[in-house]
This record gives sequence, C-alpha cells and structure tokens, in this order.
Amino acid sequence: MDELDGDGELAQIARFAAKLCYAEIALVSIVEEERQRFLAKEGIDTSETPRSWSFCAHAMLGSEAMIVLDAREHPTFATNPLVTGEPFIRFYAGMPLISPEGAPLGSLCVIDTKPRAEALDEFQLEGLEVLAAATRRRLDAHRSANRAVEELALSAQRVQFVLDSVPDIAWSAAPGGTFDYFNARWSIVTGLEPPKTVDDWRQVIHPEDYDASLEKFTAAVEKAELFEDEWRMRQADGSYRWVLSRAVPSTHDPETARWYGTLTDIDDAYRISQERELLAGELAHRIKNIFTVIIGLIALHSRGDKTMKVFGDMLADNIRALARAQEFALQIGNQSEDRLDRLLSVLMAPYGTAENSRVTIKGDDVPIGKRATTPLALAFHEFATNSAKYGALSEADGKVEIAIEKEGEIVSVTWTEVGGPEVVAPLDSGFGSRLLQMSITGQLGGEIEHDWRRDGLHAVIRVPAERLAQ
Repeated sequence: MDELDGDGELAQIARFAAKLCYAEIALVSIVEEERQRFLAKEGIDTSETPRSWSFCAHAMLGSEAMIVLDAREHPTFATNPLVTGEPFIRFYAGMPLISPEGAPLGSLCVIDTKPRAEALDEFQLEGLEVLAAATRRRLDAHRSANRAVEELALSAQRVQFVLDSVPDIAWSAAPGGTFDYFNARWSIVTGLEPPKTVDDWRQVIHPEDYDASLEKFTAAVEKAELFEDEWRMRQADGSYRWVLSRAVPSTHDPETARWYGTLTDIDDAYRISQERELLAGELAHRIKNIFTVIIGLIALHSRGDKTMKVFGDMLADNIRALARAQEFALQIGNQSEDRLDRLLSVLMAPYGTAENSRVTIKGDDVPIGKRATTPLALAFHEFATNSAKYGALSEADGKVEIAIEKEGEIVSVTWTEVGGPEVVAPLDSGFGSRLLQMSITGQLGGEIEHDWRRDGLHAVIRVPAERLAQ
C-alpha cells in the first residue's frame, strides 16, 4: 500500500467526507498488525498510530457504520490516548472497508473534537457509504494493478530464464539500429560485452565475412524484410565457428520496426556438409572421367567406319547428356537452370526428347531456385533410371510423359509411363524409394503419390511453389 500514501483520489474522498459530515477530521485508515496507517487524511498531520489506539480496528469488523457520539463516555474508548490526548477525539463515525474476499482492511472515518448529541443523518450515512465504496474500488484497482505488474514481472522472468537456457544467442534492437538486449548466451560464447551498434559487431564477425553480411543486413533493415546469413563468429577462446544469423522485423515499416534475432551454431553441420561436398565432388569427378573414357573408346572404335561412326556419335551424345544429368544430380560444375521444364529436359535428354519423343515434357512455366535443383535432379534422375531398367524406357516402344501444372501455391508434376512391361508395386522400400522421399518430402516439403498401373507407373509429385523457388 506504500504507493497509495498521499494518493490524490483518496485525498479527494477524505476531503469530501469531512465536508459531507461537517467534521474537522477525515481519514482513509488501513489497519495493519502493529499499526494503523492513514493513506489519506484531512484536518490532521499524523500519518499513523499504534493499532491498540485504533478506533478503525473496531469499525472494520462490522457490516455498517460504527458511530461514537462521545468517546469520553464510551467504555471501550474512554481511556484511549487519542481521546485523552491529541487530537482529543470525541465524535467518531467509521464505515468499514472490506476486501472482495471479505477481509477487513480498515475504514473511511470522520472525527470531531466536540461530542455530538445525534448520529449522522440518513443522507450523510448514505454519502459516507458511497465514498467508502469508491475507496474500496480504488484499493482494489491498486491491488489489481500490482498483481498485473507482478504477473508481468514473473512472466518476464520466465521468458528470461527460457532465453538464457537455450543454446542460441538471442538479441533485439530498437528502431535505428541500437541493440538493446542479448541473452546470457552471448557473454558465455564470446566473453565480450554485447554490441550496441552495427559497427560493434566487427569484434565477433570474421573480417572476411563482415562486409558481405553488413550489406545484407542493411538491405533487410531498409526494407523491413527477413534477414538470414551464415558467417564465422569469434569465440571466447579466439577460435571461429560458423553460425546461422536470422532476424525478423516487428513491423513492415522500416522507421518503426524493432528487430529480433538469433545466432545458431551450425559449425559441426557446416563442416560435415563440406566433407560430404568434397566426397561428392570426388565421386562426381571419377564418374565424369569414366564417361569421358567411354566416349573416347566409342570414338576410337567407330573411327574409319561411316556406319559405326554415325552410331558412335549418337551413342556419345547420349552419354554426354547422361553425364550432364549426373552433374545436376550431384550438384557439381556450373549447372543452373531457372525453369523446371529446362531442368527436366536436361535430365531426360539421355532417354530421348524433342524429335525422338521418347520423353515429352509439357505444362506451365515454373521457376526454380538453386537450392531446389539438387533434390529435383535426384528425384527425376531416380525416376528415369528406374524406368530405363524396369519400366517404359526399357522397351523400344515405351514412352514417358511429364506434365507440369501450377495450381495456386502448389506445383504438381505428373510422371506417366506407357508402352512398357507390366509393373507391380515393390514389396519393400529400397534405397531409391528412400532417396525420393528424402528429396521431395524432406528437402522440398512436398509429397509423392505412386499408382502402379498395369501399363506403367503413374506418379504425382506436389511441392509448394515457394520451396521450388528457393
């Protein structure tokens, strides 16, 4: 209740109560274990008295106003120090203040230094009761506000505990680029004071990464757009580890947006990925060399014979197309197609497209990004090789039709085989099936449906357009 000492609203209530009842003194009294406190007072300077002297300690126990006409003649109060001494109370009228839970708190009272022959009239009693009700509402509002503040503080403590417990570094920045919050993880990881400005980040970002990341972050802030980047972060021991840096604005207005960000350690995953890329590159290099040797052997043995040379050139072209499809699947070289139909044309070239028309590709123009290229290449390379071994492309008259259709935010690619041997669903999932699931479902967030028809496989792949564009 300390915050309510001298409260303006309670002071007005006490002042009006004194006027209403023609009393010299009016008090809003709260009775505590050892004392009574006057949160608001009129006509007296004292702020508290011992509880044992308190008239209000008695008044608050009733359900209606307690009135004492002459305290000198009252058996309970005749010897009270407040009667025998300052302020020489004679008349007292106190309206109890009860909490919503029914606990007595104190009273709203009026006091005179002269005894009265009559109690308060009906109008004064009603007015005092109304003022007491207003006092209770003010006390309740204060208590509710305190409870809300305590709950907010507790909630903030819980959030802080969670933020300090997570392995990521969390931060926030005010509009204008002033960084005003970092969780405890920052000092644990870096051993440094948190940065206040963008330039302060130089102390933790690898010199080779700082300028490029700053350019990306500045562009994101200017447009109030999502920021994401990977860079090397200096650790407390002086080493560097790769982190994924993400930040989101609170609004789309660059002038008012606050920023909330995280730094996630991805060093172990990054190094494993590098090792895998190195291994994939070495494997691809060896496969490419094998293709080159095969093409060389074909050219060598078809030399000097026109008929054999025509056949050899055609076979060499098919092998080159197969080699390029392999490069797409392993993501090596400078392969990049920005449309799905073009990527599929490259992947299907070894099996005949265009004038050869073993494989036809039709449908909507759908853009694709570099990140989506590899899982797509792996998936359709798997479809094509399976068809060449067991399906329509294993027969001279077999054909494959690929149809691309964009419906809203979903892109569907339908693979239909005809003219091949009768097919049945496999009894178990082999490596190829797991590869398809990993590529389409795991990496692209899509789904695959297989329909093992008697005349050939019919499959539908559905992928969110936004994932294809990544």
